[in-house]
Amino acid sequence: MASVESYETKSGKRYRVRYRKPDGSSTDKRGFKRKKDATDWAADNVTVAINTGTYTDPGKGKTTIAKLYEAWLAVGKPLWKPSYIHTVETSWRTHVEETWGSRQVVSIQRDEVQEWVSELAARKSASTVTKAYAILRSIMEDAANDRRIPRNPLTDIKLPVKRRTRPRIYLTISQLLAFADEASNANSIGDERRALILLLGFCGLRWGEARGLRVKDLDFGKGRLHVEQNIVSVGSRKVPGSPKNHEMRDVPMPEIVATALREVAAKRSGVNDLVFMDTSGSPIREQSVSELHNRTWYVSALRRAKLPMVSPHDLRHTAASIAVHAGANVKALQRMLGHKSAAMTLDVYADLFDSDLDDVSASIDKAVKNCGQNVGTESGSDKKKDRNR
Repeated sequence: MASVESYETKSGKRYRVRYRKPDGSSTDKRGFKRKKDATDWAADNVTVAINTGTYTDPGKGKTTIAKLYEAWLAVGKPLWKPSYIHTVETSWRTHVEETWGSRQVVSIQRDEVQEWVSELAARKSASTVTKAYAILRSIMEDAANDRRIPRNPLTDIKLPVKRRTRPRIYLTISQLLAFADEASNANSIGDERRALILLLGFCGLRWGEARGLRVKDLDFGKGRLHVEQNIVSVGSRKVPGSPKNHEMRDVPMPEIVATALREVAAKRSGVNDLVFMDTSGSPIREQSVSELHNRTWYVSALRRAKLPMVSPHDLRHTAASIAVHAGANVKALQRMLGHKSAAMTLDVYADLFDSDLDDVSASIDKAVKNCGQNVGTESGSDKKKDRNR
């Protein structure tokens, strides 16, 4: 299994451990000043480790994080969406590579990773920190699974908590209609702008899903939208793909939305054409409300309607609010929005279901009251019979 041999160096006698790895190849560990040290190391790191299946190859532990990242990325790329690949590569270059790229995987210690996370959290958002840490943690996890290191040391790392930076904004139906009407006053394709606002505010599609909507996805007969693709920006490119979480779904299409979309669809030449395009015929561009001197059609319509600066994603929240107040239950809302589970929907929109708690209390009070009335109307003989049973 393992043997200890001595050899001479300029500094005197040293000892080495010769042993066979689990794959049958021979190797050694040298540099021990005492035979006892070599024997103890062999017992702990070779004999016991191989017998218990915890053996790690010291040579493999010298591989750098940058090398392991390349292998990790190569495995992930065929499985990930282009937008996620872009996010990972950007996060690696910006936040991970400089600090950890040249380090040997066996040298990484938990305390220094925690220090890095805390320092990064002081400068960057919780989301940015979490993404960067997730890359390093996943690489270390692979290293542990490949027996480069005994175990992943990145346990119990404290991460910053993601907090909502501003209250969620819900437009009322009248506000949404006012916004849509102002959008129709854009310098060009006003009817398409109006239809887009109605779609986002009543149907709850994500921006990329609205951008990827095709004429053939509009089922006017059933009053449904078939959400089967989205178009996301990856750097300067616009890339089509499946919806978030690959949740293809049918979304109810109210008549006010259907009427607006019929007019837009009538302009398209084929069923595979995008419903929404900019004036050049390309997929519609993202709209932001964060810039001080923003004069896009989207922000201009909000200003004319004297509404708060709601982002396109805020209109998704508005759609959820309108659906709940119209009587939609959690499961229906989950399907409409394309969430992976009803639990996720409740986590995101718990505030919209506060009235349900009041309904529960009212229902219980009503049941108790009815029960009390029944007891009070029982005849004396009936009560006596009950007591004698």
